[in-house]
Amino acid sequence: MLAAGSDLGIENTNIKTASGVTLDEHQQTLVGSVLDLFAGRPSLKKLSLWDDNGVFEDNITIATGRKQFEPQWYGLQTAFSEIERLHHEVVSAGNPIGMDLKTRYVTKGVSKEQTIESRINIFYDKDTGKITKVQDKWGGELPDSSFKNVSVEQLFNPWWWVHYAEGWAWWLWSFTWDTWWWQAMRNLNSVSVPKMVSVPKNDEEDAKRGNQ
Repeated sequence: MLAAGSDLGIENTNIKTASGVTLDEHQQTLVGSVLDLFAGRPSLKKLSLWDDNGVFEDNITIATGRKQFEPQWYGLQTAFSEIERLHHEVVSAGNPIGMDLKTRYVTKGVSKEQTIESRINIFYDKDTGKITKVQDKWGGELPDSSFKNVSVEQLFNPWWWVHYAEGWAWWLWSFTWDTWWWQAMRNLNSVSVPKMVSVPKNDEEDAKRGNQ
């Protein structure tokens, strides 16, 4: 049986839901933990809610398995000096749980600011209760898994190229001290981040980072 939210140190307990949407206690725990992660407040306890083979997916990353998705969340602490949640609302209590999220990020060192509006989908195993996948869809969409799947219409749409380049430029700028990022794509991102971001080995080390 999974631990309750209070035992996991979940900070976001005031979950806003759309009219007619009701979360059960376990769903509230999952949503609260994911909100903490997006706020740059990871911990090993919160990530224990994830299946070992879970997946985190956004517009520049497909991280599969614990060795890949944990560094993605700890990486937010490395890259950003400020993370401010401007809005959140759970719009679906099914599986996946659907949530709208708006977050402001400020990159360390250069104070570059970016606001991202996303549709978050939280998939979980009904038997174990653990998270199996989190999708972070910037602007409500995710790109295909490979560049070759981009449609002809997208290739000739200048706004698609602007959006694609803007997203990459911002995240790459966040890690300009590592040249690998200039050639990273979504799959490479999931492999590169664990090489740059360390994950605490235990709760004591986690606590020293202020994550407990």
